[in-house]
Amino acid sequence: MPRKGEVSKREVLPDPRYTEHPPEIRRRLTKFMNTVMTRGKKSIAEGIVYGAFDIVQKKANEDPVKVFDKALGNVKPKVEVKSRRVGGSTYQVPVDVRPDRSQALGMRWLVNYSRDRGEKTMQEKLAAEIMDAANNRGNACKKREDVHKMAEANKAFAHYRW
Repeated sequence: MPRKGEVSKREVLPDPRYTEHPPEIRRRLTKFMNTVMTRGKKSIAEGIVYGAFDIVQKKANEDPVKVFDKALGNVKPKVEVKSRRVGGSTYQVPVDVRPDRSQALGMRWLVNYSRDRGEKTMQEKLAAEIMDAANNRGNACKKREDVHKMAEANKAFAHYRW
């Protein structure tokens, strides 16, 4: 965090492959590719995401971008808990999640839980996790439910919100 001014958000370029969709959805897709990417290897991440979308299209007989959008909507959290120190003790205070953070968490959970799956290739893992999330199943949806349950359980400390 800089001392002077505010850091501006960099706008990612829209995805070049799915041109029939609106620009905000294409930007979300590019953001997802950046989340899949490790060690700066973007072409490999693109191959993984496009391959996973091809698998989703074959299995679901639906537009893969719409399935991905639905899956991301099912995974994004609405509330989360943050630690707040008050008078020597730490409370888990439920707070609403900003939309950009919610999207980032949803994408991160989709990628991380797809890496833990048992399928053979990363494309198959990612496709299976996206399809599970679109149907409100899978570990990414379970994580969202766990976060919401934790926030619900600590609702009593909501007055410590800052």
